[in-house]
Amino acid sequence: MTAGDATHLPATVATPEVSAQRCGAEHWLIALVIFAMLALPLADRALALFGSAFARSTTLVTHLTLLVALLGGLLAARSRRLIATPIVLDRLPPVARGWAGAFGQGIAAAIALRLGYSGWQFAISERHASGHLLPGIPLWFVEMLIPAAFIGIGLRLIGRGNATPAMRAAAAGVALVALVLLAASGPGIALRLGGTMVIVAALLCGAPMFTIIGGLALVLMSAAGQPTAAIAVKYYSLATTPAVPTLPLFAFTGYLLAESGAAQRLVELFRAMFGNIRGGMGIATVLSCAFFTTFTGASGVTILALGGLLMPVLGAAGYRERDSLGLVTGSGSLGLLFPPCLPVILYSIVALQTLQGLDPDTLGSFDVSIEGMFRAALLPGLLLVVLVCAWGIWRAPRARTPPPPWRWQPLWKAAVAAKWELALPVVAVGALFGGWVSSPVQAAAVTAAYALVAEGLIHRDRQLLRNLPRIAAECGLLTGGILLILGSAMGLTNFLVTAEVPESLTSWMGAHVQSPLVFLLALNVVLLIVGSLMEIYSAIVVVVPLIVPLALHYGVDPVHLGVIFLANLELGFLHPPVGINLFLSSYRFGKPIGEIVIATLPVMLILGFAVILITYWPGLTHWLPSLVRP
Repeated sequence: MTAGDATHLPATVATPEVSAQRCGAEHWLIALVIFAMLALPLADRALALFGSAFARSTTLVTHLTLLVALLGGLLAARSRRLIATPIVLDRLPPVARGWAGAFGQGIAAAIALRLGYSGWQFAISERHASGHLLPGIPLWFVEMLIPAAFIGIGLRLIGRGNATPAMRAAAAGVALVALVLLAASGPGIALRLGGTMVIVAALLCGAPMFTIIGGLALVLMSAAGQPTAAIAVKYYSLATTPAVPTLPLFAFTGYLLAESGAAQRLVELFRAMFGNIRGGMGIATVLSCAFFTTFTGASGVTILALGGLLMPVLGAAGYRERDSLGLVTGSGSLGLLFPPCLPVILYSIVALQTLQGLDPDTLGSFDVSIEGMFRAALLPGLLLVVLVCAWGIWRAPRARTPPPPWRWQPLWKAAVAAKWELALPVVAVGALFGGWVSSPVQAAAVTAAYALVAEGLIHRDRQLLRNLPRIAAECGLLTGGILLILGSAMGLTNFLVTAEVPESLTSWMGAHVQSPLVFLLALNVVLLIVGSLMEIYSAIVVVVPLIVPLALHYGVDPVHLGVIFLANLELGFLHPPVGINLFLSSYRFGKPIGEIVIATLPVMLILGFAVILITYWPGLTHWLPSLVRP
């Protein structure tokens, strides 16, 4: 696989080459850190039962998350799996593709190295101000890991991101020239325009997404004369936010399911449940995908894990290949609104940070907590599932002979085989909402520990246990890839807020759009464009701080806004040109991207209709939270 080919795949997807690699030191180190992140919240909860507590548990877990993110970013750079969108690169002839890729990787390396310098400025400034993580370990020692990791990523972008010595030399030359020009350029419009044009060219040539966003932040802040160390500050504050450890822990749960035999057991269960009715396999496909996506975070793992199982089953049920492709691809993001899916957690974190400036009474009227967002998103998520199931039933072929009678025995056998997987949502929801634990991080640790015990010890999946270091590394790679983007996006958002962009946007909209209904329509159009161009996690961090104040101006509360936002981004997984599920489906099934787009178009239209319902029917979002509101 060439560097250009590798950019097809996001950091959340394991390529065969990477999966087959022997576990090296980075894999084992990430595995040890993730197991420590898993053990500390469980130990803290166990101590609480005896009236004790480990005072530094939360601080340790958040800083372990930072370590996992940095190690995962280094591993993603080494394996050429940093998230990128090579819009032009893949359309070039092979030779031109190599040189264009060298340009993109060179600019990306320069940005990573410059971000490393910003991280060094931040860490040095904290020498006398920061406390200690543990006795003898000052926090600024830990903060120095940020510049070290970014410098390592920059060097790996040059060394690993280019196929030949000549291209590596070219990338190094581009990086050097870019660094010199950035250092020599003073504040002003020339740096802003020239830097933006170079970054857009790097985007088209396959530069990783975090460098595109981080590069824009660097250019805009430098052009405005602002200190760029703020980017590292925002990255550090985001990675050590108390709720962020839920991301790698719930992701670890999803990877355990994907690597075990859970997929086969769930497909067999839903086939036994619905296989004897018309459209039953369509329903089974939608439910299987929604279940998996809930735990894998809408990361595309669902299509890779279930596609090979579901396509033959749908074909045997008489579905046309095009309908089967559309159903599997379109269902790949359907669990995004159900607990404990990662984008909902991230929206809650970012929205709460955006709302911190409000007075306590106003803030208290919105339950934008992780638990509150999951309550609000449940019914809209079910609406999406029901509508796609209905399309699957409609597209099912009419049987020429009566189906065999439905029997209890196969269903009972499949339910017994999948009973531990069926209990997993109960454990996750019970931990989040049932008061079993005292924080979402502990809930994530309980869920991950249950999945590990169920798949590794109860089902005795020897392959799963043998591959735990690699699975943990995949989880770290996901976390690192996401947090690199999020940290860069937080830096860009910081500039936009400092430049009073949200206030200017609110003033402009208030002068030109008076109706909340028209605002919601415009919001959907903008979010559809955002979802088709940006990766979901970066979209949350960059766009949410801009639209939350705007929505409040029009009387749209942040909870309803969050469900609208996430439903639009769920649709964005299927929307050209950057809908990630389209690329993953093309990769998994070996079909041209145009064929996948045509096959998925009906499901995309159905989801678009559902988004309109969710937008203009706020009761669907607010009904369930109103039942539990004190």
